Amino acid sequence: MTAELVRGQNHPLSQARLEIRIAAGTPVVAAATLGDEQGRVPGAEWVVHPGAPTLPGLEVSRQAAADHRLAVDLGAVPEAVHRVHVLLALPAAGGPVSFGAVAAPFVAVTGLDGTELVSYTIVGLDAESAVVALELYRRQGAWKVRAVGQGYAGGLAELLGDQGLPQPHQLASGIHEAVARGLARAVPMPPPLTADADRPRQTATPAPGPEQGSTASQGAPGAVSPLSPHGSTAPGTPTPQPGSPYGPAPTAGGPQSGYGGQGASEYGGQGASDASAAQPPGPTAGSPIDYSHPRRQNAAPPPPPPTAPPAQPGQPAPPVAGDATGWSMDERLYNQVWGMFEDLARSTAAYRSAVDFADSRMEKELDAALADPRSRISGQGDAAREAARAKQAQLVEQARAVYDRDLDQLMAESAVVEPALPPAYARWDNPVWHGYRVPFEVPMAVRLGDLHLPECAELRIPMLVRLPLERGLWIDSGAAGSLDGSFLDTHELHRLAMDTAVALAARLIAVHPAGDFTLHVIDPAGSGAQALAPLARAGVLAAPPAVGAAGVAEILARLTQRVDLVQMAIRGGAADSLPPGVDASEQLLIVNDFPHGFDDRAVTQLRYLADEGPSVGVHLMMVADREEASAYGPLLDPLWRSLMRLTPVPDDHLADPWVGHAWTYEPALVPPGSQVLQQVLTQVAAARTKYS
Repeated sequence: MTAELVRGQNHPLSQARLEIRIAAGTPVVAAATLGDEQGRVPGAEWVVHPGAPTLPGLEVSRQAAADHRLAVDLGAVPEAVHRVHVLLALPAAGGPVSFGAVAAPFVAVTGLDGTELVSYTIVGLDAESAVVALELYRRQGAWKVRAVGQGYAGGLAELLGDQGLPQPHQLASGIHEAVARGLARAVPMPPPLTADADRPRQTATPAPGPEQGSTASQGAPGAVSPLSPHGSTAPGTPTPQPGSPYGPAPTAGGPQSGYGGQGASEYGGQGASDASAAQPPGPTAGSPIDYSHPRRQNAAPPPPPPTAPPAQPGQPAPPVAGDATGWSMDERLYNQVWGMFEDLARSTAAYRSAVDFADSRMEKELDAALADPRSRISGQGDAAREAARAKQAQLVEQARAVYDRDLDQLMAESAVVEPALPPAYARWDNPVWHGYRVPFEVPMAVRLGDLHLPECAELRIPMLVRLPLERGLWIDSGAAGSLDGSFLDTHELHRLAMDTAVALAARLIAVHPAGDFTLHVIDPAGSGAQALAPLARAGVLAAPPAVGAAGVAEILARLTQRVDLVQMAIRGGAADSLPPGVDASEQLLIVNDFPHGFDDRAVTQLRYLADEGPSVGVHLMMVADREEASAYGPLLDPLWRSLMRLTPVPDDHLADPWVGHAWTYEPALVPPGSQVLQQVLTQVAAARTKYS
């Protein structure tokens, strides 16, 4: 049975050798780009088009035509390739100038026997003259196809530029020139079948481009936030790849991933390490030693070991924890979470789009049935209305069945990923915390909570944020906007906000090596003493919480001076020559009850720390109700915008940068009655004493 996709919807592919059949009603140019796990296309040699019609696993037509058959062998695609985008463009010379002037292009993925597996009609095009029709992508060792339908009014050059290709206008001109010259009038026949009824597999990898020499090493993305407030993308958030989380993605996440969303993530996020086709060579004799971390390099990390059991024919591969790309298991799990975030975001977008289409179609049919006065009160009108409602219910049911299938796959993946997460990524109730040991290096990211969508509240995606933090955190103790805050009084909500801040601060200090993370607290009126007791009892605070106006002024002045000194040292090229007594470790300042106890000077210093602190290792975590600071007017608006808003109760204020879903955030709290927090903090304090 053929799966008829709508924009954003995906479907698993049960075969590796396929044909992509295109019917456009007018001559179009067919091409494809090969991308890495984040969707980046390294160079023109990763593009298959009429001027270069073959690459390992792909073959396109050498001419523009109304009907195309693209040959695809996913088993022969290089290991570095994770995404294949199928592109359509109108020829530059003659013919229609936009897809809005012709019939909607139809794309089908078929087996070699002609059996249609997936079809997609690209509707909604207007002034666009180029479009990304389909995306074939790897997921958990298997391939899927997604209906994209992203059009570009700027034509093939704009499309190629959006794929990240250098000099897209020159490449687009070369493709159009190749079409105009008519290099060939037919697609060459595929290689002959061998005795075992299989074509010889091509395993060559595209050569690195001019900007991707085998010894090149570039900086990886910095810390990213997988999510952003409604209507905006957070600074450092990965652009949609693929997440998110995230950022990352999808950083989800990216996708990230990355969907995932990394990436997320999902989440959404931004968010995953760069990848290319070549591995970096080892150091040669006489060459300087490269001290850079391997995940900061641009070469493709080694693939994870094949631990998944073989999938049944026609069934998706069983999920395996850590099957994403990465240099370490932590990085693979991070990228996998981003992928889950991105997949959930896109699957939900496809489901919502299908439901909207079904509702819109029903409304049009009902309007048509009521337009004729003779049928409004007759049996014919009633039958038409019933038929419209039945068709709407059928379409929604079909969309939900596809969505439930995707959710089942993600639920199965979550069931194997959650138990495998390291402490930095795990919930507090994960048994991994009972075997906790103070780490010797900083992890890639830290979990700040969980994310879910209303269509599937039981599927929780970890909200992973890269370290070091690029933005401060704001734990909102106000009830406005919270899903559950309206049922709590002000004192209870503030208590939960402080519990959230303590749990996050404990997690941050626990995932850093001993002595590499220092906690400071400002509690002007002492109202947070009960919540801060676990930190104080364990002895992990740099000093007792600062109280009163004098205590606030002293600690703000000290941290402001540290920011100034480190900035001057960096600008002077002497980052390792700080004056004696300057704590070079990462600093986290927890501020309770803002703005109580803060004068104008203290407010200015706080804004300075929020803006300049993260770049030199001073981070801010505020527990505050914005309404209580309303007397300052717009003066504090930049402060709130510079912080990532989190809530102590479930709230749907976070949006991903891919499709703009409103994600419900839930904080990472310690289960009631659990002693895990005290056990972890005790080990942290012991390690700090040992190495101090």
